[in-house]
Amino acid sequence: MGELIWNIDPVAFSLGPLEIRYYGLLIACALVAGYYLWNWQMRKAGYDPDQVITFPFYIVILAVAGARLGHCFFYDPAYYLAHPVSIVKVWRGGLSSHGAAIGILAAIFLYSHRKKIPLYLVLDSNSFVAALIATLVRIGNFLNSEIVGRVTDLPWCVRFIRFHDGGRYCRHPSQLYEACFGLLIFIGLLLLERRLGKRRPPALLSGIFMTTYFSCRFLVEFLKERHILSPASPLTMGQYLSIPFFLIGVDLLVYAWKHRNETVSPASADKPPILKRPHNKAHAKRKRKT
Repeated sequence: MGELIWNIDPVAFSLGPLEIRYYGLLIACALVAGYYLWNWQMRKAGYDPDQVITFPFYIVILAVAGARLGHCFFYDPAYYLAHPVSIVKVWRGGLSSHGAAIGILAAIFLYSHRKKIPLYLVLDSNSFVAALIATLVRIGNFLNSEIVGRVTDLPWCVRFIRFHDGGRYCRHPSQLYEACFGLLIFIGLLLLERRLGKRRPPALLSGIFMTTYFSCRFLVEFLKERHILSPASPLTMGQYLSIPFFLIGVDLLVYAWKHRNETVSPASADKPPILKRPHNKAHAKRKRKT
């Protein structure tokens, strides 16, 4: 293998003054596919389309707001506090995946509370969506020649001609590393869902996604152009932001382990799904003793 010269125009095509970028097309595909994945999971849980169809609005609004605010205040707070009008100028670029994750979690909590749907169910149903979006977004970053890796002499390094150094240095394709991790996690979640089905304990899928994806994010950050908090900082901003999400994932896995013998009873027309312990003689005997 030799180094790759990457000089793809990020604009797929133009409609007059309107430019349609590959990144935008990938995001659109992710949202459409994500809706079908979400709908598939919620229909399996017993919900009808009228209850399901409103959730994408929560996700789109809060994820975009979180991504933009995250970029502004995680990575350049001094500038945006001094120029608050620039915060709304999203067309100039600047979205944070960690900010988007915060927005998505906020949407999940809000939707769960307003629709009276168990939080673990909404979290698990969005795990497939999150893994797919994470994959396609990083492919979009690669097509945009942004969020590039550090300089390397590995045989699969890439010269990003449209990066600000003009391709002078050969770099890690860190976007593709993350895209591969996201795709593997997505496939793994689908296989786990197929294997366990209704025997899957609550919070398992969301716990697996958050622990695996954000641990991968933490590791790949070592290969990216570093955005450090200070010269003395041992970690990048992206690594510091990944730690809380990883810990949330660990907490979800602990919850799943504690409830590993519980199953989900599908929702009916007038009530949400509930957790039920499988009936067995040992469980009945313990219940009589108490």
